Amino acid sequence: MNRAMNASTPAPTTSAIFLPILERSPEGVFEHPGGRERIPDARRNERTMENTTATDPDRANVRNRQVVLAARPDGIPQAEHFRIVESAVPQPGPGQILVRNRFLGVEPAMRGWVSSVANYAEPVAIDSVMRSFAAGVVTESHHPEFAAGDHVVGMFGWQDYALSDGSGVRKVADDGVPLSAHLGVLGMNGITAYLALLDIGQPKAGDTVVVSTAAGAVGSCVGQIAKLLGCRTVGITGGPQKAALCTGEFGYDAAIDYKAVADLDASLSTACPDGVDVYFDNTAGAISDAVMRHLAVGARIVVCGTASISSWAPWPAGPRVERHLLVKRARMQGFLLFDYANRFDEAIAQLTEWLRAGKLRYREDILEGIDAAPDAIAGLYRGENLGRRLVRLT
Repeated sequence: MNRAMNASTPAPTTSAIFLPILERSPEGVFEHPGGRERIPDARRNERTMENTTATDPDRANVRNRQVVLAARPDGIPQAEHFRIVESAVPQPGPGQILVRNRFLGVEPAMRGWVSSVANYAEPVAIDSVMRSFAAGVVTESHHPEFAAGDHVVGMFGWQDYALSDGSGVRKVADDGVPLSAHLGVLGMNGITAYLALLDIGQPKAGDTVVVSTAAGAVGSCVGQIAKLLGCRTVGITGGPQKAALCTGEFGYDAAIDYKAVADLDASLSTACPDGVDVYFDNTAGAISDAVMRHLAVGARIVVCGTASISSWAPWPAGPRVERHLLVKRARMQGFLLFDYANRFDEAIAQLTEWLRAGKLRYREDILEGIDAAPDAIAGLYRGENLGRRLVRLT
């Protein structure tokens, strides 16, 4: 299911436990119907080590489905690299919470998380639950800072239920914003777009900002933020539908379909007659090689992803960028979200303000059920998704 949203639509609502089916409004924007069931205030305000339970599953009948890594992939992980297992629903101990996941994240970065090649994080171990961000509801708490019914986001993994000691877990306001948005525009993707663009890209009004994978969950946010800051925005994407989304929904001044153009250099010259001041790179490879030839003096390059490189073992060779950086006095810097944990609140506050004002739009590509998870990463790299890819659990 693909859905598009902005926050100019009346605030959607959800149940404290189950997210209702989405319905399309006359304007074509998906909304959550109905009201929100709330935990009584007295119960929500409990912050003791005593147990709180919103839904205490009958552990004799309810099982915890988990997607585990079955084999180490060489390149992009496919469905056969995972398997689905079942185990008992875990029992939280002192200082722990039990979370019922509602949405599982699917990230391009997961390819690196399961790779044997050196990365910024330890690889997921064979037979371990696949690492992922997820959003869900606390069903049982023995933690002073969480209560049953709290909506939370964290690195809970591809599974129905997750135990956590609260480390790295973020409570999200029960305020009408769809829970799934906290995995996208108000989560990893939006935070990445905001902090990487502002800190490394440092856009100024009048700059030309070029974004690769411009219709993706991160790229679409980057383009809109740059536009809010008074920049000219040019998106590079693959396919006519995604190119139309860039200009029609995400407000890019120009979009280049790299799959359709005969000469990417010529297309960049037309779209960026004064050169590229900021390049937000999500791909590496041939697209980035072309953009480098159009850098303006003093350009800033944000390296956020390398999606076009299928494998880093052996390390691929390609055109050298040093001469471009030297002649154009340009700066190129990588971005990892985890380096900016102390600024997440700042980013979320600003993104929320823009979202509620109707200045940010986002799309979600939702797969149904945990059985869809094993092939979900490969689907990203096949270009199947239009928006933030998520798996919704039932």
